[in-house]
Amino acid sequence: MKRHLALLAATLLAGAGPAAADLTFPMLSYRTGAYANNGIPFADGYHDYLTLVNERDGGIGGEKIRITECETAYNTEKGVECYESTKGEGALIYQPLSTGITYQLIPKATVDGIAIHSMGYGRTSAADGKVFKWIFNYPGTYWDAASVMVKYILEQEGGDIGGKTIALLYHNSAYGKEPIRTLEELSKKHGFKLALLAVDHPGLEQKSQWLEIRRSRPDYVLMWGWGAMNPTAIQEAANVRYPMDHFIGAWWSGSENDVKPVGDRADGYKAVTPNGVGDDYPVYDDLRSYVADKGLAAGAGDQLGTVLYNRGMYAAMLAVEAAKTAQQIHGTAKIDAAMMRDGMEALEITEEKMTALGLPGFGPAFTVTCADHGGPGSAMIQQWDAKAGEWKIVTDLISPDREVIAPLIAEDAAAFAAESGIEPRDCK
Repeated sequence: MKRHLALLAATLLAGAGPAAADLTFPMLSYRTGAYANNGIPFADGYHDYLTLVNERDGGIGGEKIRITECETAYNTEKGVECYESTKGEGALIYQPLSTGITYQLIPKATVDGIAIHSMGYGRTSAADGKVFKWIFNYPGTYWDAASVMVKYILEQEGGDIGGKTIALLYHNSAYGKEPIRTLEELSKKHGFKLALLAVDHPGLEQKSQWLEIRRSRPDYVLMWGWGAMNPTAIQEAANVRYPMDHFIGAWWSGSENDVKPVGDRADGYKAVTPNGVGDDYPVYDDLRSYVADKGLAAGAGDQLGTVLYNRGMYAAMLAVEAAKTAQQIHGTAKIDAAMMRDGMEALEITEEKMTALGLPGFGPAFTVTCADHGGPGSAMIQQWDAKAGEWKIVTDLISPDREVIAPLIAEDAAAFAAESGIEPRDCK
């Protein structure tokens, strides 16, 4: 209770006005609603890392970070309202944490001149920086994730999946539909049959889909789920005795919240991930001493080291490094939204930088450019060890099939540019 009150007080103080601090990082979070179990750890990780930078480093370049959190309940309309209510407070960057919200904010943020970082979600073709000047989705996109998953299956099957069947169990929303086009193209290239199984919000009713899976017995099942849909699907897979090691989730379908409710029967379930798992990283020493031990952790302070906490922390770290880059480019610590965008487009994450930040081997090295806002798209496969009660990385970084993905991005970005009257930038 004390931590909740402390967080509330800090949030109210942060929202007192622009004078409270100089660099404003809004948070469009969802700690309530059907997807709260997954929204909370991401928000905690994002908030705690920014708090760490304030407490340990005195902010970014000597400028304190002002965190303004706004509750969306994973509702697109509320997300847009949060954006509109906070954008005038000096907002530097938005993390919508929702594909639906991201789609609505792309035209708004482009007009307003505020950068959006939809890290690993949102509109995949926003990776084309020539068209989407203000939108970034590095270090990878949904299409990258779909390709990595198929590439992993190829490796498991000795390089040949011709004649195999891969089923996609997906959340019946913009988010869940995002990988379909890529999987269709990959099915043509590799000769596998793609079966599509939609699950309506919130995902608690999946009996018919799993009866179809039990009947047709696809060789692999991929899941693009979120919230309650994920543990429900894993439970149903166990009920029909589908082999867990052939069931692979997207990177939003692979948290502790997805497997622990199923108990030992979730053992062996897999998911793709763009970042490391667990708390065995030096940065956690600082998070504990500067944040958790001081009672400054967000929420209940009980999410450190979980998959989605790590993901939120990662997103915050990339935002901070982009802000540092912007300060260096423009020679001032008091950056504005346009300067922040420049920093994001010039961001370079090296292995050496990750190590210095206390996150060695946590994610891929990458460089953002004018033309490429999406990063390398490389990801790993993690697997749930029910006995140990933890996720374990079981592969090295796997690169996506850019021969398939690049033309799809170019096509979709060109269509958006034509619809929106955007003249693509010359990035030469």
